[in-house]
Amino acid sequence: MSQNDILSAALSKILNAEKVAQKECTVKSSKVIKKILEIMKDRLYLGGFKEEEDNRGGIITINLLGRINKCGSIKPRYPIKLEDYEKFEKRYLIAKDFGFIVVSTSQGIMTHDKAKEKGLGGRLLAYCY
Repeated sequence: MSQNDILSAALSKILNAEKVAQKECTVKSSKVIKKILEIMKDRLYLGGFKEEEDNRGGIITINLLGRINKCGSIKPRYPIKLEDYEKFEKRYLIAKDFGFIVVSTSQGIMTHDKAKEKGLGGRLLAYCY
């Protein structure tokens, strides 16, 4: 089975596992997914996660805490300027200062808050609240 967008697949798998109150789930591994999971862990949406090798690129086992209301990838990956963050916050997050948008910037992948602090634009990847 080949999947084009493994980020979308991983986030929807996490969300579905959360909805049925599973304690853990596994997703395919990639650098981008790992970075997004680290951000979610730092924000206390996830427990921990560990990476395992399966001779096909690796898998990540994630401990779920049941704190995710909604998460997903943003398609198309909109380019975003510093002054546009508010527009996309309104579109993807349900309230101000509730949840976060993950942005790929020239200084790496970070939350939209951190990107605003540093004065960076970038491309929208995902959201979570």
